[in-house]
Amino acid sequence: MTGRNELLAALRAGCDGDQPWDVVVVGGGATGLGCAVDAASRGYSTLLLEAHDFAKGTSSRATKLVHGGVRYLAQGNLSLVREALAERAVLLANAPHQVRPLRFVVPTYRWHQMPMLGAGLGFYDLLAGRHSLGRSRVLGRAATCDALPGVRPGGLLGGIAYWDAQFDDAGLAIALARTAEDLDALPLNYMAVEGLAKSDGRISGVAARDVETGERHQVPARSVINATGVWADGLRQMDRPGKAGLIRPSQGVHLVVDADFLPGSDALLVPDTEDGRVLFVIPWFGKLVIGTTDTPRDELPLEPRALDAEIDFILDTASRYLARAPRREDVRSVFAGLRPLVGGAGGGAGVTSGLSREHLVEVSDSGLVTITGGKWTTYRRMAIDAVDVAARAGNLAQRMSGTLRQRLHGAGLGDARGRLARAQAGPDEDGIRLAVEAEYARSVEDVLARRYRTLFLDAASACAEAPQVARTMAAMLGRDRTWVDGQVAAFEALAQGYRVLGDASAGTRLQPANQ
Repeated sequence: MTGRNELLAALRAGCDGDQPWDVVVVGGGATGLGCAVDAASRGYSTLLLEAHDFAKGTSSRATKLVHGGVRYLAQGNLSLVREALAERAVLLANAPHQVRPLRFVVPTYRWHQMPMLGAGLGFYDLLAGRHSLGRSRVLGRAATCDALPGVRPGGLLGGIAYWDAQFDDAGLAIALARTAEDLDALPLNYMAVEGLAKSDGRISGVAARDVETGERHQVPARSVINATGVWADGLRQMDRPGKAGLIRPSQGVHLVVDADFLPGSDALLVPDTEDGRVLFVIPWFGKLVIGTTDTPRDELPLEPRALDAEIDFILDTASRYLARAPRREDVRSVFAGLRPLVGGAGGGAGVTSGLSREHLVEVSDSGLVTITGGKWTTYRRMAIDAVDVAARAGNLAQRMSGTLRQRLHGAGLGDARGRLARAQAGPDEDGIRLAVEAEYARSVEDVLARRYRTLFLDAASACAEAPQVARTMAAMLGRDRTWVDGQVAAFEALAQGYRVLGDASAGTRLQPANQ
């Protein structure tokens, strides 16, 4: 692992040298990190620039699933399901420390559901083929209660069990950053791209600013990949002012409650909710994650906030399936993320649940490559497609991706259960040191939100841990008391947005997205 000072020195040397980078990736979420790993695996000189922290945006706010997508199966999108199931197998092989199989149980309360779900999930098994994690099977009432010891028993007829996988999204992002560096790429967080350079009308680099110091860099590049997710239209419009937007943002919200609402190791799936989605109740790091929603949004805040109607919708839906219904005061943390759905030129508000979760690669007249859409499970395929296009746009030597069997950094250091134990123990001094020295953490938020998931698991506990994290980091980074106080205050203000307080506003209701 190279420290930030060494990474910055390498950036300056590259900017002052005679040769431009082959590939500059803008955006350090799942897609951008995947592009950096893919480009470096082909031997291209690669630089990744992220304005905030790796996975700060959408990529740390997922439903924590690596899956084919039973919902997409119901929509008839078989190609996406088949591709995602194949990529699920690749992730399980290449990142066993971040990804693990998980069994899901769908409780049934109507007789007609059983044959429909059985047929659908049987077809899911068929599409998985040799990548199957285990066959789906019908469960009787008693077996369903055993698998889901917090399920509502009244009217329960039985259930269907099937297999998918879960992961730590932010943890996988850091593993990708480390893997990119292992392959001689240069990943830099807190390095904002503020402009594009052109030569004879073609993209020739980017203008970047170090967020911490204000130092500016003119970065030469043969090709530039715009992997900024839901904010991709901003860079597209830097390239061509006034260009119509591609992105139709959709907000997904998740609530975190204590595990005793649904003890056990299996997840619960609600197959059909009022807003046209499925709802998951998933064991994760000793808690339960419940979600998600699909709410069209016009604004693009870096820290999206859950609407009262979204919180109430999740709690109301969960109460129909859990014997003990979680209330607002039971919520330990609430987090929201924005999906970069592809809605066609012009974008605009409206229904988002029916928009494609597939990805799109666009090349502008000047050669800017934009990759958007998709989901975590298929990040590697998205990266392959984007780098293929970027290589052509930058007149690079054509080389094959090397990521199919590329084990991600840390894959030999234990399985996902080891990371679970670390996360549940909370950040001690050694863990904070590791986060700073080996995982690019630069702030208290980086440590408590993404190197450890404390903010996402229990916002109040995260606030209690913030002062010690700040003091430990300050000693390592040479910061003073003013920095410590500022970090703690900023984190406490951030954490307020992850807490559910008070009653919902009267009359709020989440508009079903399929109406």
